[in-house]
Amino acid sequence: MSGPTRRGRPRAGEQVARRHAALDAALAELVAHGPERTTMQSVAVRAGCSKESLYAWFANRDGLLAALVERQSEQVNTAVSAALTGAAPPRETLTAIAENLLRLLTSETSLALNRAAMTSTDLAALLLRHGRHTTGPLIEAFLSRLADQGELRVDDPADAFQLFYGLVVRDVQIRALLGEAPAAGDARAAARVAVDRFLTLLAHRPADSG
Repeated sequence: MSGPTRRGRPRAGEQVARRHAALDAALAELVAHGPERTTMQSVAVRAGCSKESLYAWFANRDGLLAALVERQSEQVNTAVSAALTGAAPPRETLTAIAENLLRLLTSETSLALNRAAMTSTDLAALLLRHGRHTTGPLIEAFLSRLADQGELRVDDPADAFQLFYGLVVRDVQIRALLGEAPAAGDARAAARVAVDRFLTLLAHRPADSG
């Protein structure tokens, strides 16, 4: 009869699961208490792990928050890429992206991460690099393709994206960051209105015949 199984280091899959659980705990702490009161100790308690494990995985609190930003941004950019490479008509694709932007930017996760970034220039730069500076070019490339196909009149894809973003987001995110709860309503309806305006402004117009 074999003896008791010896305990060793957690398997790779278990390490990954524990690390994800720690990130989930860090996010919960940020949402509940804000960046000032989110500490390695509070995250360890919520995650049910040791502070030593957190330091081994993330080095320090800034590293923990940076990993949280990177995970969230990767999820967002993966979703955007999937929408842009689908077979849906341009209007439907843009509406889906607009709706996702509205829901994302006013979500507890996004607000918590943005507030945390306001306390750290390094974290703010990371949020920009993995967020706006990654998502923006994805959508700009899509708008450029629409222009090449004659669907839109786009002189500068970056300017076109800024117009799209402005029509979709308006002042909703800044008001949410300042503590005003987003107005109850249908995000998809708001997205449709924004996309209608965007497509009207950038509609392809044939050159005047003379």
